[in-house]
Parts: sequence; C-alpha cells; structure tokens
Amino acid sequence: MLSNYSWDAKLVLALAAFALYYGEFWLLAQIYSSNQLAKSMAILKQLPSIMEHTSGPLKSRFDTLNNLIKAMMGVTRCIVEFKDMPSNYITQDAPEFSSAMAHIPIAVYWTIRSVVACATQITTLTGMGHEFVISTSEAWELSTLAHKLKNIHESLKKLMATCYRHIEEKKSHEAYQMLVKLFDSIHIDNMKVLKALIYAKDDLQPLVDGSTKRRVNVEVLRRKNVLLLISDLDISQEELSILEQIYNESRLHLTRQESHYEVVWIPIVDHFIHWDDPTQKKFETLQSSMPWYTVYHPTLIDRAVIRYVKDVWHFKNKPILVVLDPQGRVVSPNALHMMWIWGSNAFPFTSLREEALWKEETWRLELLVDGIDPLVLDWIKEGKYIFLYGGDDVEWVKKFTTAARSVANTARIPLEMVYVGKSTKREQVRRIMAALAVEKLGHFWQDLTMVWFFWTRLESMLLSKIQLGRADDHHDPMVPQIKKLLSYDRDGGWALLSKGSQVLVNGHGTTVLPTLLEYDIWKEQVPIKGFDDSFIDHHQKIHGVAHPCCRFEFSAYSGRIPASMTCPECHRYMEKFTTFCCCHDDHVPGSLF
Repeated sequence: MLSNYSWDAKLVLALAAFALYYGEFWLLAQIYSSNQLAKSMAILKQLPSIMEHTSGPLKSRFDTLNNLIKAMMGVTRCIVEFKDMPSNYITQDAPEFSSAMAHIPIAVYWTIRSVVACATQITTLTGMGHEFVISTSEAWELSTLAHKLKNIHESLKKLMATCYRHIEEKKSHEAYQMLVKLFDSIHIDNMKVLKALIYAKDDLQPLVDGSTKRRVNVEVLRRKNVLLLISDLDISQEELSILEQIYNESRLHLTRQESHYEVVWIPIVDHFIHWDDPTQKKFETLQSSMPWYTVYHPTLIDRAVIRYVKDVWHFKNKPILVVLDPQGRVVSPNALHMMWIWGSNAFPFTSLREEALWKEETWRLELLVDGIDPLVLDWIKEGKYIFLYGGDDVEWVKKFTTAARSVANTARIPLEMVYVGKSTKREQVRRIMAALAVEKLGHFWQDLTMVWFFWTRLESMLLSKIQLGRADDHHDPMVPQIKKLLSYDRDGGWALLSKGSQVLVNGHGTTVLPTLLEYDIWKEQVPIKGFDDSFIDHHQKIHGVAHPCCRFEFSAYSGRIPASMTCPECHRYMEKFTTFCCCHDDHVPGSLF
C-alpha cells in the first residue's frame, strides 16, 4: 500500500495508523468509567482488568512501550524536519543533505518495524488481558528496537546540525551580500543601514540610551551623524575614559556644529563563544559605564554584520569608530585616530576632514602634548627649552636628566623636562616615576592614563597616515618624525628637544645623551651659532656614526597593517619579520604595539 510513497510519507502514514489504533486504546481507558458506550467497548477489550494492573505487573510493559514510542516519534520528527528544509538554501545534491538522505531509508525501515512491534503488543494485550505475560524475547526485542532508534535519532540529529550549519552559512552569505549592496546604494536617510546593522525587526527596542538607561528604537538616530564604536568586551578603561571626556565636552556645546553627532556602541561577540554569567556581568558593567547609545545585547548583532565589520571595516579586536553621515554613507572607516588627535574638532569625522586637519598641522610640540598637560603648553608659550623623553632604563633616565640639567645651567638656558614613559612595560614606568619623584629629577605625568593617551595619540597619527595612504609620503615632514618616535620607543631611551613650539632634535638615546655629555666639545660654537644650531650640528655628527636601527611592530590584531614601510632615517624599504613578543605587562587593548 505504501510502496509508491516517499520515505517520509511511508513513515508518517504508518505512524498515523498506529496512532489511531493506540489512541483508541488509551481514549477508552480514560473515559470508560464516565461514558456508557465507552464502558461497553472497554469491557469487550478487557480494559478494566488491564487498567487495574497498570501500576503493578503491567507497569514495566507499558514503560517499555512508551520508551519505544518516544524513540519512534523522535526519528519521525527528524525525518519530517529534513523534508521541510528550505530548498533555496540547501539542495538535494548538497553533500550535507545527500549524506543525510542516504540514512533515511534505513531509519524508516527500523521505525516502521518498531510500529509493527508496538501494535502487536497492544493487540496481544487486549486479546489476552492482564494475564498476558510478555516473553523474554519480546521484551528484549522492544528494548533493542528502542536502543537502535535512539542511536539512529542521534546520528540523524548530527547530520541535521551539519545541514543547518550549511543553511546558516547560505543565509549569512545572502545577508552579507545584502549589506554590501545596501552600503553601495543611495538612501534618503540612515534608517535602512542602521536597522540592518543593529536589528532589522520591529518587535523590540534594540538600543539603550546611555543618559537615561532606558531602551529606545533606532528611530532616535534618524538623519543624524552616527559614530559606530565597534569593539569586543575587552575595550580598555583608558579608551573609554578619554572617549567619554571628549564626548561629554561636545555635549556641553550643543549649539556648536561639532556636537551634532551620536555615538552607538556595537559590541562584537562571536556567536560560538559561550555566554555565561561572568561574560554577561562584564558586558553589563561596560554598558552601564557608557553615556552614549549602546546595543541592548550582543546577540542582536547578526552573524552577517559581524562578518561585514571584520571583512570590510577591518575590525579585529581593537576598537574602531566607523562614521555614517545622515544618509547612512560611510564617510570614515575609522575615525578613532581623528578623535584621539583632534577630539570633537574633527567633526564631521570624514576622511576629507582628516585630510584638511593634517594640512593645517605642522611638526610642533603642541601636536604631541595638546589636551594632555596644560603645564607643558605654558612652557611652550614662555618660549622655554623643553625635553620630552622616554624609555624604561632607570639608569639611562638618571644620566640623561643629570646631563641635561648640567648643560642647561652651564649654557644658562631655561630648560624644562617631562618624562612620558613608554607605550608598554607599565610597572617599569611606575618605578622610574617613583625614582624621579624621590630624586626630584623632573616633571612626569602621575596619571598613567595620560601616558597611555600620549602614546595612543602618537600611534593614531601613524595609523591615520596609513589609512590615508600617506605612511611613506616623503613630502610630509611629519611622517618620518612620528615614525622615529614610535621606533625609538621600541628600543631604549629617546629624547625630543624643542624651543617653545619648534622641535629642534628628535633623537635616540644613543645619540642625544652623548651630545649632552660632550657639551665641552661643542660649547665654543654656542656664541657663534647659538645654542640651537650648535646642539643640532653636534647631534647630527653623532647620529651619522651611531645609525640606530628603526623598527615597528604592528599587532596581528591591528585593523589596517601596511604592506610595506619605508625607514624614517634612510628612506629605504624596511625588512619584514614575524615576531612573537611578551612584555609581562598589563594588557592595554588600545595600544598599537
């Protein structure tokens, strides 16, 4: 009768027939005491006597039947689910689906065989009543069938999981292509883009307002400049602290043009990561500390969006700030560098604005310390000589500060010094600061967040140049100077001397310290050339002999790593190496190196 039907139909029809038979048995069992007709039928089938023994001798028999029936239902549901899989996402010739289909006939056979075995038991039971005693071989057959079907079910579930992964990949790829197309299209506002990125449905409010901590709709961002702060859950407190300071300052001037933007935190957490209570608490702590809009929960972010953010916007594990204009167009793939360097003055945070700001800049001390230390800015206004220096060797620092102070006193020049630490090795930096304080060797930034911000701004300058394709621009005098500072930071001490705003020397510790120690050699040139030129000339002589190496280390997790880099000293292309490094230091996610 079933030979012309498909395998899933054979199974469903057989199970339906058994359900009718089995259902009649239990329906009568449930209502025979209250329905006269049912009572008469039940007596004919000996149900009263059977039901009296369901808690005694017949209990194990019904338990065995129920276990087998549950196994039959599990396999059947699985097979029907295979049949209902969307053909537009998984075809019959797909390896995952064809492999599953090969197992279906065997699964159907054993399930129908189990149906027959169960029906036989019910028939025998109603025919012989409670006196019927199931034989050992029959009991063993039912248990064996149940065990076999459970194994088949587990195997089918594994195959089904493989198929669903295939379907999810297809759906995700389709959603990804839709995102690509969406960003290539022109829109009247930013709603389509923002909904696609944050949450496409209208069944819940996907954002939390940082100021009120209430949930809101994406509509609050309509036709606004939106800055998408994209990060994982390891964003550093330093980054959040400085970003919050810049954000709050912009909110104080709501009438100013540069305050007309909104920030939205997009937390990126891969869906395969186990979400436990500590992770939830970590997320909630971060979310509650942010004054801007945040996505209600990371699970709202679709897999396709995570892929797009990684593939197109080059997000790895370091925060980026993607800027969308009121029409939803990407006007900067990462404005975080602009934000660190110029704050809200970089509004509207477009690549064109970034270009314009660089054209206004010159290589001067304010570029390095602006927004960090007002005292240094006062020194600049007073036209003092200023040594900005760093490193992690306490002995070198002591020798340098002593020599610099000695030269300043002898040459009778107003000299100030400020220690800016190092981009890594925080504990070593703390020890040097403690030594400077005890021996009163000079000024330093007690707040390590300011040290972090100094190096982050400097690194952002290079990353900004890389993003604009200007990392090797020989016509830009700032690029080699920025590179030198970042390179010197990787190896020993360094110092930068300025007179007011004007930077005189930017040198490695192996050239600046000898220049100071050899003051007696070049001091006779000071009355003739002046202190500035005399210092520069002697430093250049030492530099010509020392030739300190230059090197840069970009983290593999950085977003945009240049394919090549020219040396800031000799302008030749630098060699590339793969380096594994551990500084045994506090991890600072915002750091480039």
